[in-house]
Amino acid sequence: MMKASNFVLAACAFSGSFVAFGFQVSPPSYTRPACLSHQNESFLPHSSAILPKNARNAGSLLRVATAMDGGSVNEAMISQIDQKIQKYEKKQEKLAAKLESAKAEIEKYQATKRRYLQGASLGGDSSVANFQETTARSLLKSMMWRVIAGGVTFVTSLRFSGSIQTALSIVGSDFFSKAATMFIGERVMNKSQAGRKSGADDVGRSLAKALLWRLFAICNTLTMSYVIAKDLSMASKIAGSDAIFKTGLMFVYERVWAKVEWGKEYIIEFSI
Repeated sequence: MMKASNFVLAACAFSGSFVAFGFQVSPPSYTRPACLSHQNESFLPHSSAILPKNARNAGSLLRVATAMDGGSVNEAMISQIDQKIQKYEKKQEKLAAKLESAKAEIEKYQATKRRYLQGASLGGDSSVANFQETTARSLLKSMMWRVIAGGVTFVTSLRFSGSIQTALSIVGSDFFSKAATMFIGERVMNKSQAGRKSGADDVGRSLAKALLWRLFAICNTLTMSYVIAKDLSMASKIAGSDAIFKTGLMFVYERVWAKVEWGKEYIIEFSI
């Protein structure tokens, strides 16, 4: 009995060593001992070779689907990157064109400056020096004038109406209605070079602007004063007083701005 049990143990150990080194031992026709079955199960490699056929097919399909999904995602990302590259290449071309244009303008003005310093004249007659006003200059002139003119309108409206509320209403309506129209008028007048000499508006141009603007302003103030005060006589007095004070005041205002260089863009016309 001792020899038989020793023989069984030796056989278990021997077959376990074969499994550990990757050899498979064909199962005998008889039922193996529990120790041998336990050792074979614990040392079996985790391979798909021992999985059922259905399980192996399912795993293969999953790997193929994953590979296909990954490929489509990569293609979409590459396509998006290509689009970004094309977008910035177009931007680069546009900026390069602007850079070349700027270089050409710089060279042109530098050449004009050199010729001027060598004794040539700019704009034909140096006493003319045509210029245009920038949008910012026109806007600032309009807003500043509305503040000054609004003060005058408030005083005259308060004087004839006797009501602060009525005076404020007239000034408010004047401010918003005339600020835009004066700005538009400045931009329209800016297109004409009549009366501009030596880089500034002359006296005749300033007087013409003051009179033209006052014609419109009288009609505007008269209308708004009548709408608010409901009194034609009072509205006429307010508009008339405005016409007397503001015509001279605007002429002075235009003469002051004629001496301000800010916001002027001189028109350079080179000639020998």
